[in-house]
Amino acid sequence: MEGPIKKILVYIDGTEQSITAAQYAICLSRALGAELTAMYVINTRALADLVKTHIFLKAEQEEYQQDLEADADRYLKHVRDLARQKGLIIDTVNTSGTVHAEIKNKIRELEIDLLIIGELSHIRSRRDEFYNESERAMRSVPCSVLIVKDEDRVWDLFESLI
Repeated sequence: MEGPIKKILVYIDGTEQSITAAQYAICLSRALGAELTAMYVINTRALADLVKTHIFLKAEQEEYQQDLEADADRYLKHVRDLARQKGLIIDTVNTSGTVHAEIKNKIRELEIDLLIIGELSHIRSRRDEFYNESERAMRSVPCSVLIVKDEDRVWDLFESLI
């Protein structure tokens, strides 16, 4: 009998919470026999806003984007290594654009059954709430969403996975 979850997408944003989400996604993928994809989105909307508000010059935007691309590669490699340690093959996607829209598009394209994200940050203002891309993705994607909490428990689960 096949289960309801065949394809999982985990969103990686470079935070500890997203790495914890990746560890949990690896455990869940192994337990369910589901395909796993990790995705990192370089937020070009935020970069454009920094230029528009004159926080960055155009040349600084390009340099910063290159740094972000290197970070994305590094985090996705780390997640691939974590999966490999547990005998799991993981696909990775490195893209850029508006985060929630890119996640939503990839979920539709790959026919993802479950999106896994790290614990949401505490919202301090309406502006923070508006710009929280993980929350926007969570609210707009067409599949179920799992929010990973309890870093210590997830670490124990991940470490016990043979």
